[in-house]
Amino acid sequence: MAYLGRRIGFYLVTAWAAITINFFIPRLMPGNPVQILLSRLSGNGELTPRMVHDLTIAFGLNTKTGLLGQYGQYWVQLFHGNLGTSVTYYPSTVAQVVATALPWTVILIGTATVIAYVIGTVLGTLSAWRRGSVLDGLLPATTFLYAMPLFWLALVAIELFGVRLHWFPTSGGETQGIPIAFTGQFLSSAVDHSILPAGVIVVTLVAGPLLGMRNMMVTTLNQDYVLVAQAKGLSQRRVMVMYAARNAILPTIANFALSLGFVVSGALLVEIVFSYPGIGYILLQAVSNEDYPLMQAIFLIIVLAVLVANLLADLVYVVLDPRSRQEA
Repeated sequence: MAYLGRRIGFYLVTAWAAITINFFIPRLMPGNPVQILLSRLSGNGELTPRMVHDLTIAFGLNTKTGLLGQYGQYWVQLFHGNLGTSVTYYPSTVAQVVATALPWTVILIGTATVIAYVIGTVLGTLSAWRRGSVLDGLLPATTFLYAMPLFWLALVAIELFGVRLHWFPTSGGETQGIPIAFTGQFLSSAVDHSILPAGVIVVTLVAGPLLGMRNMMVTTLNQDYVLVAQAKGLSQRRVMVMYAARNAILPTIANFALSLGFVVSGALLVEIVFSYPGIGYILLQAVSNEDYPLMQAIFLIIVLAVLVANLLADLVYVVLDPRSRQEA
């Protein structure tokens, strides 16, 4: 419990620092989102000073209170679950916009990340267990793909599999005209549109766990407890999984949480390239329109997702490694 309390305290302080930075950085950008919205609304009729004042207050940009006053109001709104009103999608609230886009990103990034780490971990384990086999030939290829920028690989995938071969759709999250519902037609369309962006994320990400797992397995296989297990006559599969892989996988679990932030940022670019209706696409719209509330909400979600993933990784690490429980 003491270990858990220390870790939770650390992540709470980190979350406070991230939220504070998240508040101040957008306000250092030039321009004013209210002016952008006013220019958009001016074509619909005359705007009174009262309307301008109300919009300024609604977007948390009241200059009379100053930055510190806005900062305090921002925390009050967060505790009440109020993320503000979106400039880009006015009059929709930020919560409504995020609730629409977040499931697309969670499913795409979550599924692709899990698949990549499962494949990479399994291939890394087998590659170390059978050193010198054809599996070792995967290392240069996967490392080459890992070094490629995600957005460039996405463009190549669109050109090859979408434009030339016509195997997969090149943009969007579903076929236009199909209502969003849990029906076979919609699910089939959504899966068809997600295969290409998910595939780009998987082939780029798989090299990390593959190389890391292989290196740890090579080191673990030389440990005394593995040699003793083999000397006892235990089956090769049991020695590989229960003795070698179980201990070698610990750094991979930690790296999974640490790399989540980079996966999310890279996947946002993939969403933009594919015009995928997720967080990345609406983030582009928010930045283009200086939409402070929407940008803050998206960055807040990314930060909290990374912190929660790291906390869960710490807990899983304690469960798998008895030595860490003794130290805690």
